[in-house]
Amino acid sequence: MGGASAEGLAELLSELKQRSGRSYEALGRRTGMSRSTVHRYCRGEIVPDNYGTIERIARACGVSKAELDELYRRWTYAIASQEHVGTGTPKSVPPPHIGTAENAPPPDQQVTRENLLDQEAAGRAPEPSASGVISWRSKYIHGRYGFTFLGVALVILCVFVLTASTSPARQPSRQTPQWVNGPSWTLPEAPVPRTLFGVTLNSATGAMPTFRVGAVRLWDGGTRWAEIQPERAVFDWSVLDRHIDGAEKAGLPVLFVAGGTPAWASPAGPPAPYSDGSRAAPPDDLNDWDTFVRAVVKRYRGRIQAYELWVLGNDRRFYAGSMETLAEMTRRASRIIRAADPKATLVCPGMGQLWTDEGRQMLQRFAALGGYGYCDVAGIKLYQRSPTDPPESMLELVTTADRAFHQTGIHPRVWNTGTTYSILLQGPLDETTARNYAVRFFLTGLYARNLNLERMYFYNWGGTKIPIVLQAVGGVPTRAALAVEQLQRWLVHAGSRSCGHGMAINLPENVWQCEVTVTKPGDRHEATIRWTIDGTAETTAGPRVRAVRRLDGTTEAIQPGDAITVTEEPILIESRP
Repeated sequence: MGGASAEGLAELLSELKQRSGRSYEALGRRTGMSRSTVHRYCRGEIVPDNYGTIERIARACGVSKAELDELYRRWTYAIASQEHVGTGTPKSVPPPHIGTAENAPPPDQQVTRENLLDQEAAGRAPEPSASGVISWRSKYIHGRYGFTFLGVALVILCVFVLTASTSPARQPSRQTPQWVNGPSWTLPEAPVPRTLFGVTLNSATGAMPTFRVGAVRLWDGGTRWAEIQPERAVFDWSVLDRHIDGAEKAGLPVLFVAGGTPAWASPAGPPAPYSDGSRAAPPDDLNDWDTFVRAVVKRYRGRIQAYELWVLGNDRRFYAGSMETLAEMTRRASRIIRAADPKATLVCPGMGQLWTDEGRQMLQRFAALGGYGYCDVAGIKLYQRSPTDPPESMLELVTTADRAFHQTGIHPRVWNTGTTYSILLQGPLDETTARNYAVRFFLTGLYARNLNLERMYFYNWGGTKIPIVLQAVGGVPTRAALAVEQLQRWLVHAGSRSCGHGMAINLPENVWQCEVTVTKPGDRHEATIRWTIDGTAETTAGPRVRAVRRLDGTTEAIQPGDAITVTEEPILIESRP
């Protein structure tokens, strides 16, 4: 695509990748890109519009400053050459210096970020480097499309105008995304809610977790519509009663999930993926839906705190009706519940499949129909493409949902209420990874506070045939569960302030963090939860840092300026009051 220019950039990228010993997949995880995207950059098939992308890959490979400058020169020429090819402008810019750091031009003649900014701060036009690369960087920093060079710039501009005036088809010039330095978000301090730490119960016993959690969700535990109402005039409340009683004793708020239409209410409907004969179709007569909702809220008024009005609204295995019907069912249920229990929170039908076009389109359709206007909260299903992918990759789905909401002019509160249907087919993670990923699952929820995400219901509690097991029914909590409990201890008195990652907050590219303020009687101090998305990284203790706490409950006293090694296991870094 960029000819020899792109090849020169790719050649060095590939060399750095080989030297690092990291796979394309590992580099993708460390940089927030897909494996295939990193592979295409290293093969020269594409050249990114902004240098920050190249720099992230390079830093993940552990490069030196001289190598970063060399990469910048090659990227500059590759971009410039592409634009010349696209506009018909002669390639008047000579190729950058290609070679090792030892025979590179002297520092005062190199095009680096530092000397470029120094030149601009002094009011001077950027100067050519010894390698002959005129500073095209000003164009990419400011997004301007004029040339600011003296002498040579006038000649180039004349050629550009003459060529453009005779060219029948001009390609638009590239624009580079703006690079923003700083946290992903900074918001007014707000308490970390206990209910952020939810679990979906996978048991019909009524037993609750024996480690700390903040909320429970009922599904796959004997409470589907078909199980509660096996016949039109028959209700069996025994299992749901056990769950509600158990949650009340544990002081846990309950999210009841509707779904699984009884066979008698939709005889010809496609079967849902359960052995109870339930259907994925809506009932033939929506009055049957009204009767069921009315019966549940009448019996448990004030005892069920929230209602999710269908388990999965955009997955045909769980709901095979139209979005119009789902929106109408939501409207009807909302009217009934609000009349009987005004304090209850209404969660719109959960939306999953957000990695797919169909899943996203159905969510957008429900939003366009005004479905979210009948609820207090939007339910979405967050999960990684693969259980071995880092939990932080779920943030892409939160952003996807947020865009869909924004397009229809709504900004609902958001709860993560589930996962993917295929989770039972996925292999288990090793114990260390399971512990780290369980904790980071909830940290991902904290990180997405700026996108209105309030709760994370882990799927599931009680089951054992899933990648991460927290606790088997009747068993003891796993290391993963105890680590989640430790995270909650860290945050029980905390208010979140900001989250960010990588170079934008002056940390290594693979490092993520969230900043909080801990307020206890007689003690108010700042703290930071920090972890890597992959591998390890070296950071330095700030001027007021006093201790590092770990998930196993141990604490290490440290001094300002001490080295802090960060791994995939989150740590809490405490500062003095």
